[in-house]
Amino acid sequence: MKNIIRIMSVAAIIASQAAGHPAQAAYRFASFRGRPPIHQLGGSSSRPLGLSPDQIKSAYNLPATGGHGTIAIIGAYNDKYIESDLHVFSAQFHLPSCTTANGCFEKHLMGPATSNAGWALETSLDVEWAHAIAPQAKILLVAATTPSGKNLLAAIDYARRRTDVVTISMSWGGAEFPDEVALDNHFQSANGHITFFASSGDSGTGAIWPAASPNVVAVGGTKLTFSQGGNVHTESAWTGSGGGVSAYEVEPAYQIDYTITKAQGHRALPDVSYNADPSSGYSVYRTAGKSRQGWYVVGGTSAGAPQWAAIKALGLSADNARFYTDKATANSGAFFRDIRSGRNGDCVYYCQARRHYDYVTGLGSPLTAAF
Repeated sequence: MKNIIRIMSVAAIIASQAAGHPAQAAYRFASFRGRPPIHQLGGSSSRPLGLSPDQIKSAYNLPATGGHGTIAIIGAYNDKYIESDLHVFSAQFHLPSCTTANGCFEKHLMGPATSNAGWALETSLDVEWAHAIAPQAKILLVAATTPSGKNLLAAIDYARRRTDVVTISMSWGGAEFPDEVALDNHFQSANGHITFFASSGDSGTGAIWPAASPNVVAVGGTKLTFSQGGNVHTESAWTGSGGGVSAYEVEPAYQIDYTITKAQGHRALPDVSYNADPSSGYSVYRTAGKSRQGWYVVGGTSAGAPQWAAIKALGLSADNARFYTDKATANSGAFFRDIRSGRNGDCVYYCQARRHYDYVTGLGSPLTAAF
C-alpha cells in the first residue's frame, strides 16, 4: 500500500462548531505563515500515474479547451524549473504550449527568493492544472519572497491591480486570527471582475484563513471514484476537507439569502468542493534538481483552488453570489453535483455531508463552467 506523505499540518485555532463562537486566538497576523495543503501519494515515477486532464474534464463536464484573461497563481519562493516542467506536462497531455516566449506564461518574483521543495511541488500542481483546465488563458505566477502573511498579501495586491487578471488562486492557508477582518479588502478586485479562490485546508473540520474571508471562494475537498468505463462512479466528502464556521468573519449576504443552517451569523465554509483525496490524485510533473525529475500523484484541497480559478477563466461567471443563487434554483443539478455522503470529523452536523449545503463540501462540485 502506497504511503501518503503529508506535507501540511495546519496549526488550527478553530471556532466552536457547535456554538459558532470565536476561539481564543494565540497569535495575530504578524505571526501568520501560509502553508500549502498538499499531499503526495508515494514517490516519483517515469510516467503519470494520477488523473489526467481529460478524466477531470469529463468528471466535471468541463470543455476540452477555452479560457479568457489571466489566471494569477499566488505562491511563495522561486521555482526555477516551473516553466520547463509545464512544458513537459503540456506535451504529455497534448495541451497547447505555454511559455514566456508565446505570452501564455509569466513568472513575477516579488523579490529575491530561494527555493523550497514543498512550495515547488505546490507551484507545479497549481500552474500545470490551471493550464490544463483553461488552456487558452494566460498563467501568471506571482511568487512571494516568503510565505509570511505580509509577503503573501503583497503578492495578492500585485495581482489584483493588474487589468488582465480575471481570477486569483491561493492554495495555502493557516489558522484564523482576530485581525483578519481588517484584511478583507485585499480580496477585492481593483478592476471589478476578479474572483478569489482559496483552499479550505486538509486537517478536517475547522476554518482557516484566507478561505474564511467572505470575499473569497473557499474550496473544500471530495474523493472521486470511477467505473471501469471511466465515468464517475461516486463523489463523496474527503476526510481531510476543511470547513466549519469562522471565528471572526460575519455571515455574508449571499449566505444569509441562501439560509445556512447553524451558521449563527458567522461565515460558513467551504463554498464549493473539488476532488482532493490523494488516492484519486492528479498527475504532476516536477523537477527537484538537475538529475531529479519525475511524475507525482498529488492531492489536497490545494488542487481545487487553481482549477476553480481556471473555471472562472473559462466562463467568466464563477463567483459566490452566482453560486448560491444557482444552488437555490430548481435546476441546481445543472450547476453542482450535490455531495451527500462522507465526513471530515466527529462533530456530527458540522462534519457530515448532506443535501443542499454542508460544512464539508459546501454547495458541491462543478458540473459546468457557466454560472
